[in-house]
Amino acid sequence: MANPTAHPVTHPAIRPATAADLPTIQAIYEHQVQTASSTFHTEPPPIDYWEDRLSSTEVGDHLLVAQVHGEVLGYAYSSAYRPRPAYARTRETSVYLARGAFGRGLGRALYDDLLDCLRSDGVHTVLAVVALPNPASEALHRACGFERVGVLPEVGFKLGRWIDTGLWARRVS
Repeated sequence: MANPTAHPVTHPAIRPATAADLPTIQAIYEHQVQTASSTFHTEPPPIDYWEDRLSSTEVGDHLLVAQVHGEVLGYAYSSAYRPRPAYARTRETSVYLARGAFGRGLGRALYDDLLDCLRSDGVHTVLAVVALPNPASEALHRACGFERVGVLPEVGFKLGRWIDTGLWARRVS
């Protein structure tokens, strides 16, 4: 991967992911799995995990990428919150950025487009789960109109410690 800090971000291209983007998406996520509490995966998922996400035809499932100077530097996705039918108009979202791509507006650009997609899909509520502490992620969610609605104490154990999660919500309809 080229150095993502080599070019300042002015207007990233946000677009639906393609199969060609999946190795980069997988690499961004693998780094988070191995080094951070931002995901509770403890082993990087195989490429078919991402292929399934990409090929989903469920309304409200999206996988978007942020591309700058031809390079994918981040992605966002939405998926089902819970499997029961009454939750169909509620989606859970996540945003991940490549190393060195933080603080450049990519997360906000991804979220803005993802929320627009979800609004067009007729989604009513969007949820995000943030491992705590994570001031940057909390600031991003707040800036995107999310409100922290609760904390689940010590629900994950990773990197040798118990981790709380904050539950964030936003209505988009």
